Amino acid sequence: MAPKAHPRDAEAARAPDADSAGAGAGLEDLPGVGGAIADKLREAGYTDLMELAVASPGDVAEAAEIGTATAQKIIGEARRKADVGGFESGVQLLERRQKLGRITTGAKSLDELLGGGVETQAITEFSGEFGTGKTQIAHQLAVNVQLPVDQGGLTGETVYIDTESTFRPERIVDMAKAAGLDPPTALGRIHIARAFNSNHQMLLVAKAQELARERPIRLIVVDSLTAHFRSEYVGRAELAPRQQQLNRHLHELLRFGTTYNAAIVVTNQVSSRPDVLFGDPTRPIGGNIVAHAATYRVYLRKSKPPRRIARLIDSPNLPEGEAVFALSGEGIRE
Repeated sequence: MAPKAHPRDAEAARAPDADSAGAGAGLEDLPGVGGAIADKLREAGYTDLMELAVASPGDVAEAAEIGTATAQKIIGEARRKADVGGFESGVQLLERRQKLGRITTGAKSLDELLGGGVETQAITEFSGEFGTGKTQIAHQLAVNVQLPVDQGGLTGETVYIDTESTFRPERIVDMAKAAGLDPPTALGRIHIARAFNSNHQMLLVAKAQELARERPIRLIVVDSLTAHFRSEYVGRAELAPRQQQLNRHLHELLRFGTTYNAAIVVTNQVSSRPDVLFGDPTRPIGGNIVAHAATYRVYLRKSKPPRRIARLIDSPNLPEGEAVFALSGEGIRE
């Protein structure tokens, strides 16, 4: 049984050069994968080599009902055929990074703070107290990702995981009009799901993978990341299980971003725990798990309305800095 043809344009939905490396190869071409195992893998969501290459041995073993050692061999061969997971020179890495996409926030100063916009294949966290603009930025990015590349978009669509019932289609209409997009069309390109608990929230990432095989999903928004985990895992005894689940969730999000060359944007709550790093007596929820998993961490605070101040507090390649932007009726603006 040959794998189904992918309905999307590979360049628009995959990581750069990922598909071309394993072009023409199917799951049955891998040693140890017969028709029955291939069917089980596809049923579990592993439809091509790239998805299999970035999977964990435990997940593949469970999906295909095979041993972990066999799963490791299958994954290793998928990585070899898809040219994933090996060593590469710094020059090759730089060339590959130059092909990453970026989504404009709508404010030039905020884009510059982020090195040109919100980056694909990375997790960008926006944290802050209520009213600082976290959800507004999330809405704006869900609109802007639909723009052409030369206008700061990725000609893509969004999966929006709403954990606190804060998504407002009316706000999308306003932002779409300001961006020159047709509001009904813009809303149709945003796929919203309300997460009712942390398990459901994690399941929706798997559902997003199914959707991404049919639609050019280039952005996942989780608004907010820690709300359910914070309310369900209460007390010191629950801290370790909470952090384990949160860690797993973040790695699944990052795996999606890598597989589909998509940007991952999460909003985060803060607690009243003084920390000089953030400049005022609040600190994002999630501890070291979120701190290590997030590629870019942006802390938002209020200024004189309608202004907000964004501070980049962590990045692997950008210096700390601040940007001032405005929350207007048209969206995020300079």
